[in-house]
Amino acid sequence: MKKIVILTGAGISAESGLGTFRDEGGLWAQHRIEDVATPEGFARDPGLVHAFYNARRAQAARAHPNAAHEALARLEAEHPAEVVIVTQNVDGLHEAAGSKAVIHMHGQLSGALCAACEHRWDAPEAMQPGDPCPSCGTPATRPDIVWFGEMPYHMSAIWNHLREADLFAAIGTSGEVYPAAAFVQDADRHGAHTVELNLAPSSVISDFSEFHFGKATEVVPQWVENLLLG
Repeated sequence: MKKIVILTGAGISAESGLGTFRDEGGLWAQHRIEDVATPEGFARDPGLVHAFYNARRAQAARAHPNAAHEALARLEAEHPAEVVIVTQNVDGLHEAAGSKAVIHMHGQLSGALCAACEHRWDAPEAMQPGDPCPSCGTPATRPDIVWFGEMPYHMSAIWNHLREADLFAAIGTSGEVYPAAAFVQDADRHGAHTVELNLAPSSVISDFSEFHFGKATEVVPQWVENLLLG
């Protein structure tokens, strides 16, 4: 087995206490996606959006990597060829576990972005609508997060990695958000073996050639162990 490309979604961080879109009682359950995760929602009520992401940033700061994050860091460290993690998650748990080759296609809670000049900087603990950009001074500060209706980051590099992959794995993803839901088809088209590791079958389970179901903290470490043993 040579190059491994791994897509991770909210399911891998859920056991670290970070909720998914579908969790009852969590941050997402208190808001409509259209209000807090779209450019239109930000234009209507930037205060609400900043408050939502301030809460998510604080929640993520308290979270710790779990056994699934740690297993993927071990895979990167011990696998003799390249291992790339493409994550839909905006937390920093992969890096906290020790992974280095991580691509954040949906941005990061730790980042701030100027909507006027596109300058980026480290986000403070709390952001407000009137915060000026440190580069141009415009009060157009927003979280450096890819919202619904926006193009994910690093797509050219991601497609190249998928087309070079010998093994593609999707972990903790719903298979309902594009373009990530199409990654398995692209990897398969270019000859990769494809694996899904999930709590339950995703919407694109039929596109995978192998699958394992269960908690991420159980199935991912076992899968990594089997890979490293050959």
